[in-house]
Parts: sequence; structure tokens; C-alpha cells
Amino acid sequence: MESFYWLIAVAVLLIIEITTLGLTTIWFAGGALIAFLASILGASYLIQFLLFVVVSVILLCFTRPIAIRYFNNHRARTNYESIIGQKAKVTSTIDNFNQTGSANVNGQEWTARAEREDEIIQEGTMVKVVAIKGVKLIVAK
Repeated sequence: MESFYWLIAVAVLLIIEITTLGLTTIWFAGGALIAFLASILGASYLIQFLLFVVVSVILLCFTRPIAIRYFNNHRARTNYESIIGQKAKVTSTIDNFNQTGSANVNGQEWTARAEREDEIIQEGTMVKVVAIKGVKLIVAK
């Protein structure tokens, strides 16, 4: 009967993982599967439970970072994140000391500042957006 409970646990944890896609319960489903196999082989309930905990923790600690790196790397950047790394055209001279300057990215006019404090970037120059601070583009030649 213990085997049946572990099998139910595996099924429930897998269903939760499938519905959430959060890479959270899959590791515990692996632990429950090992505990299920141990129960079929006649291991005591204490051994089954210890295997469940140990395998779940090992899977969670060692394979989750790898899985996240490979499964979440296609996340679409949205809003301002999508502007970082793009090219922009300076529409008015960027001078950090006088706090002036603007640039155009994707048809939108932004207040812009140079990445290097002492740098002055002339109007018409193509620059790269390296960061966004507040509502200002931080750009570099």
C-alpha cells in the first residue's frame, strides 16, 4: 500500500508541475519516484522517506540551476529592457555637465546622458544604449 501512496505523490507532483511550469515540484516528483522504487524493493518506510528527502534536495540543489539556465534563456525582454543594447541617434548634443542631450530610439525621443561623465557626444552621432536610469538613456559611442 505504501507503494501506491508514493505513486499518487508522483502523479500529483507531476500534474502540479505541468500546470504551473515553474520548475518547482518536478524535483520532489523525482524523490517520490525513488521512494516508490524503494518501497517496491521492500525498504522500510523510514528508508523510503529518507530517500525521498535526500533525492529531492539533491535534485533541487544541483539540477535546478542548470535547468533554469537552459529553459528560461528565451525569455522575451519587454518594455525598457528591449531598448538596452540597441543603437540610437543623438538628436541634441549630450553633455552631462550641462545636463543636456537627447537621443532617438525606435522612433521615440529620450533624454540621454553619456556613460562617461567627461564625454560630450555631438548631435547626429550613432550611439549604443548601455543602460536606462529613471527616464534617461545612458549611451556610449
